[in-house]
Amino acid sequence: MDWNWPWARRPAGAVTRAGQRSVGQKGTGLGFVALHGQGEALWTRGDYAALAREGFMRNPVVHRAVRMIAEAAAAVPWLLYEGTAELSGHPLLELLARPNRRSAGTSFMETLYGHLLMSGNAYVELVEAAGARELHALRPDRVAVVADASGWPVAVEHREGSAKRRIALGSGGEGGALHLRLFHPLDDHYGFPPLQAALMALDIHNAAGRWNKALLDNSARPSGALVYAPKEGGNLTEEQYERLKSELEDGYSGARAAGRPLLLEGGLDWKAMGLTPKDMDFIEAKNAACRDIALAFGVPPMILGIPGDNTYSNYQEANRAFYRTTVLPLVARTATEMSAWLGPRFGAELRLEPDADRIDGLAAEREALWARVGAADFLSDDEKREAVGYGPRP
Repeated sequence: MDWNWPWARRPAGAVTRAGQRSVGQKGTGLGFVALHGQGEALWTRGDYAALAREGFMRNPVVHRAVRMIAEAAAAVPWLLYEGTAELSGHPLLELLARPNRRSAGTSFMETLYGHLLMSGNAYVELVEAAGARELHALRPDRVAVVADASGWPVAVEHREGSAKRRIALGSGGEGGALHLRLFHPLDDHYGFPPLQAALMALDIHNAAGRWNKALLDNSARPSGALVYAPKEGGNLTEEQYERLKSELEDGYSGARAAGRPLLLEGGLDWKAMGLTPKDMDFIEAKNAACRDIALAFGVPPMILGIPGDNTYSNYQEANRAFYRTTVLPLVARTATEMSAWLGPRFGAELRLEPDADRIDGLAAEREALWARVGAADFLSDDEKREAVGYGPRP
């Protein structure tokens, strides 16, 4: 090949500087060579399907963290107020207790919180027909936000196969949709999933597990090289090289060959080339990745069983911090959005609030509050009831 830049088109039969005669060429005669190198590591995509598969479905830390938050938040009971008066037996509470015929309130809210944690977005559709109301959670990867000419979101588009339907945001008209999203600094319409912030830790944890599995499949031995260095010198013949290569591949690799001793003839020596687990320190790397994942979701590492973390004095303090800093803020913002969305449908200014007094994880904190208020002799009975969240005695 005659290297000169730019490569000009040569007529058929022309002789190059290398002394070669070119054959007939087609097209422009110009050429292009592209050299590529791996610029950085390969990371998991940040879309909902990839995060769900690599995170929730294949990583035990992500699976447990999402389930802990979703189950704990779904188990928190709600209180309904109109002004300062607490309501009971209201149709809104009945709707939340039985959103649709397929699921009860706890399982419905668990699905909703799971979508919000894995995608950063959660969509709820209100269906009204023949005087009945139902709530349905829509899968985030099948929903797209529709904006008007000014860029304001006005509806969502739900796709199921080739069918598409548009649902107006809000509660106007028949039905409507609610879009819950976590804060995203660079997107006005979609939320930012917590797992995407810990994407590097997720890939490190999964890659460490895959490497260990591959190492075990190869009889827990790192890669190496056979060195042929006879005393009299010389090299292996082509036939000897092919025979040795086939014997290694067939008899000393894979899970079936685990523990089989390697038989070496004269002049052959085995040199290990891989790093030992101690050199790579996989255990500590996996624990560090677990702590980063737990930090992104707001779950204390102690609750997930991750060793080496002494941030909390005991498990009870960690559990209390989990409810106060992660579960209750998530439930409170969901209750606020639900109140603003569903309240006008029932013709009243209704307000939903989580019932923190019925959360088992905060029982010790509630007992301490009652003890302090009960010992306050300068407060009347009605003032004590108000201090712990109850109305005056009838």
